[in-house]
Amino acid sequence: MASLLLLPLLLLLPLLLLPLRLWSQFRWFAADLAFTMRALRCKRALRARALAAAAADPEGPEGGCSLAWRLAQLARQRPAHTFLIHGAQRFSYEEAERQSNRAARAFLRARGWDGGPGGGGGTGGAGEGELAAHCARDQAAGSGAARAVREGDGAAPLAPGATVALLLPACPEFLWLWFGLAKAGLRTAFVPTALRRGPLQHCLRSCGARALVLAPEFLESLEPDLPALRAMGLHLWAVGSDSRPAGISDFLAEASAEVDGPVPGYLSAPQNMTDTCLYIFTSGTTGLPKAARISHLKVLQCQGFYQLCGAHQEDVIYLALPLYHMSGSLLGIVGCLGIGATVVLKSKFSAGQFWEDCQQHGVTVFQYIGELCRYLVNQPPNKAERGHQVRLVVGSGLRPDTWERFVRRFGPLQVLETYGLTEGNVATFNYTGQQGAVGRASWLYRHVFPFSLIRYDVTTGEPIRDTQGHCVATSPGEPGLLVAPVSQQSPFLGYAGGPELARGKLLKDVFRPGDVFFNTGDLLVCDNQGFLRFHDRTGDTFRWKGENVATTEVAEALEALDFLQEVNVYGVTVPGHEGRAGMAALALRPPHSLDLVQLYAHVSENLPPYARPRFLRLQESLATTETFKQQKVRMAKEGFDPGALSDPLYVLDQAGGAYLPLTPARYRALLAGDLRI
Repeated sequence: MASLLLLPLLLLLPLLLLPLRLWSQFRWFAADLAFTMRALRCKRALRARALAAAAADPEGPEGGCSLAWRLAQLARQRPAHTFLIHGAQRFSYEEAERQSNRAARAFLRARGWDGGPGGGGGTGGAGEGELAAHCARDQAAGSGAARAVREGDGAAPLAPGATVALLLPACPEFLWLWFGLAKAGLRTAFVPTALRRGPLQHCLRSCGARALVLAPEFLESLEPDLPALRAMGLHLWAVGSDSRPAGISDFLAEASAEVDGPVPGYLSAPQNMTDTCLYIFTSGTTGLPKAARISHLKVLQCQGFYQLCGAHQEDVIYLALPLYHMSGSLLGIVGCLGIGATVVLKSKFSAGQFWEDCQQHGVTVFQYIGELCRYLVNQPPNKAERGHQVRLVVGSGLRPDTWERFVRRFGPLQVLETYGLTEGNVATFNYTGQQGAVGRASWLYRHVFPFSLIRYDVTTGEPIRDTQGHCVATSPGEPGLLVAPVSQQSPFLGYAGGPELARGKLLKDVFRPGDVFFNTGDLLVCDNQGFLRFHDRTGDTFRWKGENVATTEVAEALEALDFLQEVNVYGVTVPGHEGRAGMAALALRPPHSLDLVQLYAHVSENLPPYARPRFLRLQESLATTETFKQQKVRMAKEGFDPGALSDPLYVLDQAGGAYLPLTPARYRALLAGDLRI
């Protein structure tokens, strides 16, 4: 027994004898090992769930896709446990199962499928031949009976595997329809709610949508789109509305007429885990949105998100993110299903109401996007912000200055910053709580979630390769392009549409001939302790005076000024100059005013000469996308012409060592080359 107690000490002894410079690399070993073990347990648990579903009765609900069998499991294991809180509404797991079953049957009726009230006839352990017969029966029904059901709406019947688009706010109906579509073996497309006209029609065409379900509050703004939507041959449903234009059916009325019994699993069971089951549109900050393909495998993996974060089934998770975004739907909702917890779903985020909500519902976990935390720290003090039960905040995009203010004001709590992309095959977790880091690059972590940082040329927009044509790994402290190997376990499915949409997302021959890596398009830095920090988007970093300028570094420096509440840094083209000059859009923190003298002194002290913004644009508030991403591309296009912009503009006067108002006269002098920047 004594030898067993001494064993851990003997294992740690070599670490104590390490030189100081190596000790910093091993001081986090315990945290790395603990997270790695948690990740391996999570992977084993998800694999066991998937194998159990594959062996389940195909006529039963637990023989279907991962969403179908996980919800059926929870409805059986924790029927009365609250799954969803939305306003004054509360839904248990059993109620969620029944609501989604009704939705599934309504969609199946649009296919012409009629499994009867019991859920499909109960053939017991159907073999492959029987499953083929089931599918053939459904295919035949989809070409016959569904036509009779939907006759007169001008749309073809829904075929097995067809895509149905959801244009809905974050609400319970969004979840019931999404889960119901999954159970019915139909693909779902999450359409951003702000899209109208051309961008909306582009999204529907790109994912091949055959139906659209929309919120009644959107009917008025969509009225000009309806002729084009009908011409596309779409089934059109509204989620409950007394007054609807002709040709739009009330989906809730159709679903309420259905029984709530389980739906056969064979309808949704994937033939291959890499099959597409969902489309999520990228933000489209540099063009029209692209429909990222989400596989059954990715949905299954997202069940493990909150387990990896250290949450458990008694947690109450606060979710105020759009459900059409991966963070809200796959990480927030599917992650909650993975641990069987409770989610408080908000249609819109209210910084003034947040802490009252947390107190009312006993919230223990908050899922954020960085901007939400900034909104909270900029709120006046609130009694409800003390005595809360929030112990864990999880998300991405939290800047170091906001991080420090958030923890100091609202702590003690744990911040777990993560990194990932909708279409990506790599994710990182900062499980140590190190401020400003998005993850760890330990060899243990990369054994479970492999990735690399490679040297990148900002001028050419390509990775730097050696004489053998292979990419070169970065050194500690050097910004590098984050790439991850593509494999059967970590695939990249691309986007709906032509292969040109994925151009540049795959890199070949990275470290050896024939290998394939996913290109995240993000530059990260790994420090000498193995912490990963976000550096910049490859498209946002620009060159000025022969040097690379990272917009995030400049923004962080400016945000340290107490009179600035928000900063957006981007590069603008200046006639007669190579590269792009830095420009910063600024929003003031009430009740402060702009102090140009202090601002110049601050950037002179904290930024190298080439990184100091040449132009300033003062705004009341900064424009963001619906997922709170800053509008860098649009701002760069708007430029710095005082004759075209109504906002106050300022220019850096190098000779005078000050920021001066950018008047029309100074603008002309700049274009003529008489004003040096």
